[in-house]
Amino acid sequence: MKVLLVAAVFALIHGSSATLLIKGPTQPVLEGQSITLECLSSDSELNISQVHFEVFSKYMQRWRPVWERSWCFYSMQIERTADSLVLSIPHAGRFYEGPYRCVSDAENVTGTYISSPLLDFKVQYMGELSLTREGYTSYLSVPQELKVRVGDDVVVRCSASSSEEPFYFWNKDGDDWILPSSTLTLRKISAIDEGQYTCMAEHPSVESLSKKRTISITVLSKDARWYESSNGRLVLMTSAAALSLLVFILSMSVFLCRRAKHAKTCKGPIDDRSQKKPIYKASVESLPSTCADKQPLV
Repeated sequence: MKVLLVAAVFALIHGSSATLLIKGPTQPVLEGQSITLECLSSDSELNISQVHFEVFSKYMQRWRPVWERSWCFYSMQIERTADSLVLSIPHAGRFYEGPYRCVSDAENVTGTYISSPLLDFKVQYMGELSLTREGYTSYLSVPQELKVRVGDDVVVRCSASSSEEPFYFWNKDGDDWILPSSTLTLRKISAIDEGQYTCMAEHPSVESLSKKRTISITVLSKDARWYESSNGRLVLMTSAAALSLLVFILSMSVFLCRRAKHAKTCKGPIDDRSQKKPIYKASVESLPSTCADKQPLV
């Protein structure tokens, strides 16, 4: 009995000694760089062909296996060697962030699956800058040349999608002032405010990630026509589009009404074949019969 107990304890210790290791980037990765993850086994008895990669899905809140050319990781490539499993990501994106781990396909003697420690890395990125005006929908981008009338207010907000909140700055060409804010505010604008304004966004952790965008502000005189300003042009374009849509709807309504009225007043030709005719049993239209009845069936 003692021998069996010692053997069981030895098998338990020996079976739990096998571990998996995962190697990969230890620092943040820039978007577009290539990433290589490698899974190794500390025990030669653990078959590496029975090991796969898993990634934790933040949206599904669960671990899911990583397969080559799967629906989400279509650009990933998996290569197996005699003693390792390699996962290659040619172009890292924001959706490739960890954590990752290696997991065995088969249970060990304890009835559990062997898994490696977690490897978590972050993908640093910054998208293009977008400029929006206060009081306007975000779908309307600020034009390259913004024309405003004297005395108007100009409030332009600069934003960019980024892995971390960027630092924003505004400056004006020809002037030495810098506005440390994402919003440019010019109240009661005058001719002295005319010029080139540039918004700059800098990533707080990666110095090489920076974006900028420049707009030109032109101040119109008081006697300028209303449609010469950017606001006037926008109103004019919106009104023209609404008027065109209204004309189209009215035209279709008139066409459909006339068509329905014409269908009620017009009658088609009488289909003589729709009239019922008597069918005699002795006629060629009737089915073969042994009776000689000459009375019509209908």
